[in-house]
This record gives sequence, C-alpha cells and structure tokens, in this order.
Amino acid sequence: MRLHLHLLSDSTGETLENIAKAALAQYDDVETVRHFWPMVRTEAHLERILQEIAQNPGLVIFTLVNPVTRRILEGRCGQLGLPAVAPLDPVNDALSGMLGQTAKARPGRQHALDAAYFARVDAIQFTIAHDDGIGHQDWEEADIVLAGVSRSSKTPTSIYLANRGYKTANIPIVIESPPPRTLFTLAHPLVVGLTTSADRLIAVRRNRLLSLNQQPDTSYVDEEAVARELTYARRMFADNDWPVIDVTRRSIEETAAAIIALCQERRDAAA
Repeated sequence: MRLHLHLLSDSTGETLENIAKAALAQYDDVETVRHFWPMVRTEAHLERILQEIAQNPGLVIFTLVNPVTRRILEGRCGQLGLPAVAPLDPVNDALSGMLGQTAKARPGRQHALDAAYFARVDAIQFTIAHDDGIGHQDWEEADIVLAGVSRSSKTPTSIYLANRGYKTANIPIVIESPPPRTLFTLAHPLVVGLTTSADRLIAVRRNRLLSLNQQPDTSYVDEEAVARELTYARRMFADNDWPVIDVTRRSIEETAAAIIALCQERRDAAA
C-alpha cells in the first residue's frame, strides 16, 4: 500500500515527525511518500503547499497555531475529501480545561532560547569533548558516564542523551588498557555499563571493518577474544555495582530512555 503523508508545521516540525513516525511504526507493508513542510507561517506559502497536496492526495497531519492558515488548510482539505488531523488539539483542549487558560498560539514556543536550551547546548559540547575516554579529569562534571566494550553504542547513545540535556562521557572497556582510576571514584555522575551479545557485537564489528576496507579476520572479531572482552566488562560492572543495560535488541532511543529512567530513580532516592 502506498500512502502520501503531508506534514505541515509552523515551526521546525520535529514534534510532528516524531508523532507520524510513532504512528506509522504500528503498520506493516506501507510504502510512505513523505512530504514535509516546516515553517508554514504565511497564506502564500500554504497555497503552494495546497497545490502539492491536491496533486498527491493523502493524509494531512498538521501543527498550525495561526487560526487563519489553519482554517484555510482544513477548508481546502475538506473540499478535496482528505483527512486533516491536528494531533496536539486533544492535549491543548485538556490543558485549557485543567488550567482555565487559552493557548497562546505562538509557533515554535518550545524552541525558545531559554535556560533549558542553553543547558542542552552545553551538554552537547561537553559530550563531544568527552567521547571515547577523552578528558577523564572532568568526568565528575558529567551527569552520566557510559562504559562498554568497543561498538556497544556508547557514542550514539551519548549524543542522544546530550540532546536531552544530559552531560555524558563514555569510556571503552579494553582488557589491555584498563580505564583510569577516576572512573571508580566518581560521586556525581551515574555510571552505566552497556553490554551486548557476542554474536551482535561480532557482526557490528565486521561491518565496521568492511566499511574501513580493513581485513575482517582479526582478534577484534575473534569469538573467543570477544567473549573474554564481554566477560571482563561485565565483571567490572558487577564489582562496582553499576547498573547494566543490554543493548542487543534495543534501539539508541530505547537505551537512552532506560538510562534516563535510572537517573530519575537515583534522583528520587536522593530526595
């Protein structure tokens, strides 16, 4: 089945994309042709988009707070016989009822340059500067430190956490090169061990070697060597009583969500 999906936002469209992605994940065998329209704030811009929608009819999902552009979009979609869905409406209606206030209709308000925004920028800069064991002298400033063998998703998970506002450092666990003593004396950061199955790790490492045009038959992908690495890392995690997350069947987002939950539990326990 082929579906044209039109996403219209008066801001960056990040929220809208996530909503659409989450909904589409519930359906199999759907070929989606995505038409993404961010920063829709004028009637002239909307008119150009409506011509495209008419030529490629499908589902229209929008987050437009301007009542004029919104009314035009809904009216034209009605004339075309196309569904137009505003997924944030039920949430805004519920908030208005509970708070006794009317929504301010300010596009992109969640992206305001406030203290939280600059804290997130700071977290990203810290995380980039403390990747792969770099800058261990500053780890006490981190919110999270991830430890794991090579190719256990430490860096992408760190970057994702940084985008959520968490200063994150990471350190590879290598048998021949033990981590600095700093790792075992940290008080502020939550240290989390990442582990995975040997089969998945070998497959990921082989793909990495092939992408670098390197010989895929080294100790880096040897079954016994990989098993020793994983055992060494797991023993270290257990000896230091660090929480451990198995990333074998987890996406980066799922791993990060589990780590954030651990941070919240730790914060609640300390309160």
